[in-house]
Amino acid sequence: MLPQRAPTATPTPRCRRASWTTGLISILTVLGLTVTGCARQPAAPVEPASLTVFAAASLTDVFEAVGEAYEKAHPETKVVFNFAASSALRTQIQEGAAADVAAFAGEKDMQVLVESGLANGDAAQIFAGNDLVVVVHPDRAAVVGSLNDLAKPGVKVVIAAEGVPAGDYARQVLTNLGASLGAGFASAVLANVVSEEDNVRQVLAKVQLGEADAGWVYRSDAQAAAELGVIEIPPEANVRARYPIAILLAAPHPRAAQEFVDLVLSAEGQRLIADGGLLPVAP
Repeated sequence: MLPQRAPTATPTPRCRRASWTTGLISILTVLGLTVTGCARQPAAPVEPASLTVFAAASLTDVFEAVGEAYEKAHPETKVVFNFAASSALRTQIQEGAAADVAAFAGEKDMQVLVESGLANGDAAQIFAGNDLVVVVHPDRAAVVGSLNDLAKPGVKVVIAAEGVPAGDYARQVLTNLGASLGAGFASAVLANVVSEEDNVRQVLAKVQLGEADAGWVYRSDAQAAAELGVIEIPPEANVRARYPIAILLAAPHPRAAQEFVDLVLSAEGQRLIADGGLLPVAP
């Protein structure tokens, strides 16, 4: 009978255990490096949000100043303006143009937006006023020195088109002046009109360029063109423009829009409005 051999002990798999541990450490090390590498990557620059404001052309200078003040207080937001006649802006909004805030030179166009369900009438606020003057090219000051001179044959007059607030106001003033300057005064001046412009700033430009002797603009526009002469309109015949502002119901950035409106109505905003030649109304 053969002698029995003692059972052979199974060797401990140290190599396998060491290999598994080493692999785990390697994986964790790679993951750690990956996470660390990601953490060290510089953050991508954040593009500022855009706040879109549709504003009457006569607000160009004033709102550019308000926009600078807003961006200084809210550097994460850039204000983008669309300046044009209030009637043109209202049409663009009705046709689906995206905007956050609308500021017009007359209440009629704002009321149309309210009736169209695009703006909240209860939230619309009057933030400024304006009145009309006649500006005269300096080379024609000897010829056009008074309102009566606008009716002289051969005088070139420029005015904003009908439907544009500045144009409608000017025609109303001409009718009002008939009480003191004669019933035929308005028709005589209108007969001298050589151009009807899409907005009041285009009227101002025509006179500045010498393409017209005189033009009907807002007082704030005249202030922006100090080289032109100014003929005042008697208060009893003038028309006071009232400027409404509102956040559109479909505003992409309602919070920023409210902050912009708040600035316009604040003491700082009203000071900028007064500096621009408009009439402040608040606070």
